[in-house]
Amino acid sequence: MSHDIEERVERLWAAATSGDEYAAADAALAALDAGMPMETLLLDVVAAVQARVGQEWAANRITVAQEHTATAINERVLAALAHQPATRASLSQDRGRIAVACIDHEFHAFPARLLAEVLRLRGWQVDYLGAQVPTPHLVAHLHRTNPDAVALSSSLATRLPDAHAAITACQAAGTPVLAGGAAFGPDGRYARLLGADAWAPDARAAADRLADGPLPRRPAADRDGGGPAHQAGHEYAVLTASAPELMRGVMDELARRLPEVSREVTGETVSYVVDFLRAALYVDDPDLFSSSAGWLTDVLASRGIPEQVLSSALELLAGRLAGLTRAREMLAGARAAPD
Repeated sequence: MSHDIEERVERLWAAATSGDEYAAADAALAALDAGMPMETLLLDVVAAVQARVGQEWAANRITVAQEHTATAINERVLAALAHQPATRASLSQDRGRIAVACIDHEFHAFPARLLAEVLRLRGWQVDYLGAQVPTPHLVAHLHRTNPDAVALSSSLATRLPDAHAAITACQAAGTPVLAGGAAFGPDGRYARLLGADAWAPDARAAADRLADGPLPRRPAADRDGGGPAHQAGHEYAVLTASAPELMRGVMDELARRLPEVSREVTGETVSYVVDFLRAALYVDDPDLFSSSAGWLTDVLASRGIPEQVLSSALELLAGRLAGLTRAREMLAGARAAPD
């Protein structure tokens, strides 16, 4: 990172975390006035600040309220930049039309919004549909507008079953899918597994991939639903159906075992564990569960929550999953992982 970019990041970070919308906009516009290209400002400054927001929340160095405030201000900065002449000039180009949406139940919309702005800069007509787009409504939009592709964003691995449904439905509507976001794995393994036509690790790579040429529209005969063969398997189905009851039972046992820990903490922990386990079963990848459990370990530790909360949750859940061999193996692997 150059010294100038680093300085711009710090200025925007200070404004965003202090809740000063006007200072944040001034910092971004000053970078433009100083000659920074719009795409560099979006991807190397604004995106870097937003990534830092997530990292600082996970490390418990900013509160949830500060995280929400900074995100809202960064979104306002994007909106301000979208109306600058550098962006408006790109609207005269005609590369084609792209729909950009978050999958159903995915509320982290910032990466998708960032991609939408980069694509507009590069001359695409963009339909930005925002967060938590229900798949039937997304498909209806595709039928109505017939875009060249749809870019689907998801940050949470727990949304992979929803992502699969969206990918399959979009392709059935004849629209190729570019998948992106942390949910699909650092190397895009889950995007490929779930049948996406392309994957990109970030907005710049996604825009580059679309610039390389159109994504293929697969003939109907080639659209077999794709994805993991075990997606509707016994263990995933059983865990999904029994999740509410399982969670209540594990939370009750945790309350008896660790009465000093609040119900809110145990509830959030158990909810994360069950959701991560469902996703890992869906794609049949123990690494997804172990890495998610490792992230949760760090988040809890940064908040001073005893490590017994997570270890006990894993143990108690395993005890309630008799007959679900794969799920128990994943839980055992996470419990055996080094701290």
